[in-house]
Amino acid sequence: MISKMTFWLALVNLLVGLPTMVQAQQGLQAALKGKTYVIPQKPEDVSPLLYGEKIPTAMLLDMSGKPFDLNKAVTKKPTILVFYRGGWCPYCTKQLAGLQEVVPNLEEWGYQLIAVSTDQPKGLMQSVNKEKLEYTLLSDADLQVSKLFGIAYKAPKGYWDMLSKTTGGKDVDLLLPVPSVFILNQEGIIRFEYINPDFKQRLSAHLLKAVAQSIRMEQ
Repeated sequence: MISKMTFWLALVNLLVGLPTMVQAQQGLQAALKGKTYVIPQKPEDVSPLLYGEKIPTAMLLDMSGKPFDLNKAVTKKPTILVFYRGGWCPYCTKQLAGLQEVVPNLEEWGYQLIAVSTDQPKGLMQSVNKEKLEYTLLSDADLQVSKLFGIAYKAPKGYWDMLSKTTGGKDVDLLLPVPSVFILNQEGIIRFEYINPDFKQRLSAHLLKAVAQSIRMEQ
């Protein structure tokens, strides 16, 4: 008999076409050891953290520009951690709005929702006001955290000028994160992930809610 978690993972794979990705960890391990991060040139080449792994130590900035300790926050509640490209991306804004619709359910089940992007803090504030968001947005404008999660890659040339502006010049390597969703327990262990190199394809809020509920029921 398959477990509920296996069932939901299979369902997500079937319904949203989760791509098969080669998830070698050489780039991530090098970063964690203080070596130079080898920048993937295509989103298909990223080496993300895997199911069952613990997230690295990560400090970001909140909307006010103040330091935010991600690991400390995760210890307080199970966390749904979303990486998106920025408020300038129409697929991202649609995703953010969809997430807002399921926030009441997620909070009822004990989760907190945190979304991370390349936007500098003032850009996060604009997204919150525009989409009327009631969850935490964080800035990874230099993409150091995206590198540690193994999801940063070289942005296509057409994005370079814009990224220099929206990140406040912090994205010196001109990178983007592959849009990703991680569900973490309070120990920071990855219980589920959705990572798709096609930025137009996002995990729907409906499926995220179903998976989150299933994970919560198994605890």
